Amino acid sequence: MKKIIILVLAFSLNSCAQVPQILNQLPQIASQIPGVGGVDIASGLKEALNKGITQQVSKLTAVDGFYKNEAVKILMPAELQKVDATLRKIGLSSLADEGIKVLNRAAEDAVKEATPIFVSAVKNMSFTDAKNILLGNDSAATSYLQGTTTTALYGKFNPVIKTSFEKVGADVVWKNIITKYNTIPLVKKVNPDLTDYTTNQALAGVFKMIAVEEKDIRNNISARTTPLLKSVFAMQDGK
Repeated sequence: MKKIIILVLAFSLNSCAQVPQILNQLPQIASQIPGVGGVDIASGLKEALNKGITQQVSKLTAVDGFYKNEAVKILMPAELQKVDATLRKIGLSSLADEGIKVLNRAAEDAVKEATPIFVSAVKNMSFTDAKNILLGNDSAATSYLQGTTTTALYGKFNPVIKTSFEKVGADVVWKNIITKYNTIPLVKKVNPDLTDYTTNQALAGVFKMIAVEEKDIRNNISARTTPLLKSVFAMQDGK
């Protein structure tokens, strides 16, 4: 059972960002697991965490982490596809491109808020949760995190995205886009909630990248680059 808990902690935390915040909490997390040495757990989690950060989610927090990653790049919402096409048709392609870029910049800022929420989800995980994840399908850990953190992540992401819109000038860019579009004769006027849209797209991107890493570790033995990952996922291989 100890190995199962180690697995879940290692895998779940390897999907987060902001290493220093996590590492400060590792001894505290470990101390809550009866009979397990905190130092050893902290060392193992640090290895797994560094791999996950390097491979996947931390990339989303960098400049162009969303914008130049086709798997998660945020495009205009469906109701604005006509806006995008119309702007390009009348020679305002650069304005349309800038509108998309600032949405992605806001998402890159927001993802930095994910770390403490994932830590909380791990601390509250039950033995049953851990067993189900270990013996589950390729996205069992991702599904657990999605179910337990989405509401909290939305609450953190949304205000960050709103502030980021102001910081990167997205509010001005989009006001300009919407104003120009709404002055075109015969078009249906639009007024989308871009903060909500970008928040949900940022969430989708985070979980998509977590799922990529989970599937790789579960199915690719060479992806288990630490003794901790090798030992705990060997249990899964023999299920």
